[in-house]
Amino acid sequence: MQAGSAAGGSRSQSEVALDGITSMITAGSLTAGSRLPVEKDLAQQLGVSRGSLREGVRALVLMGVLETKQGAGTYVTALDPATLLAPLGFLVDLQRPGNIVDLMSVRRVLEVEAAGRAAGRISDEELATAGDVLAQMELMLDQETIDHIAVMEADVEFHRVIAQASGNTMLSALIDGLASRSVCARMWRALHKDGVERVTHAEHQAVLSALTSRDPVATQLRMGVHLLNVEQYLVAHTDADPGWATC
Repeated sequence: MQAGSAAGGSRSQSEVALDGITSMITAGSLTAGSRLPVEKDLAQQLGVSRGSLREGVRALVLMGVLETKQGAGTYVTALDPATLLAPLGFLVDLQRPGNIVDLMSVRRVLEVEAAGRAAGRISDEELATAGDVLAQMELMLDQETIDHIAVMEADVEFHRVIAQASGNTMLSALIDGLASRSVCARMWRALHKDGVERVTHAEHQAVLSALTSRDPVATQLRMGVHLLNVEQYLVAHTDADPGWATC
């Protein structure tokens, strides 16, 4: 970047460039799939140097707002929530390991909301998909040697189906990002508490039953209890055995 922000809080030129491009997108002069104007013209339009413009563009590429195609220029992405919220994962990864309980609390709030929404609009096909995931999980749990990773992947997929059935793409993207980053702690619980995967499976079945009944309140309650059990276990074992926080 060029000279950073001054004491008065003035922005650097690269920040001006970044804000200028995002303003063009929010105003509608640039839309999903649009090609950015020629660098020289855009820099002049925004009142910044070409070097500062490049820095602003690079930042927006990292955020998933823009993408550069070799030899073809720079374009606005599809601006889908999953892509735009991807940087959230970096924020979560930078948190202290002990903050995983806070992460689980946020996840619970979001998933309870998504479950309630899903109960009112989930399709028969989505219910069948969720049922198939749980059936596969049950088969895994019946094996003499349990593949804990495969069970966890099925767990994540079950929650993903429900989040997507909520019909809120932003909510679904947030849940997906947070769920994938709580896998380590949940896996630790599965390996250290006997029978917990069976208990979790039963809780999943209860959630599916409430969904099948199209009962938003019951679905929210079942999902809340399920996620709270994980959360409370981690709270209880943070000091006694914090190994999950460093895995």
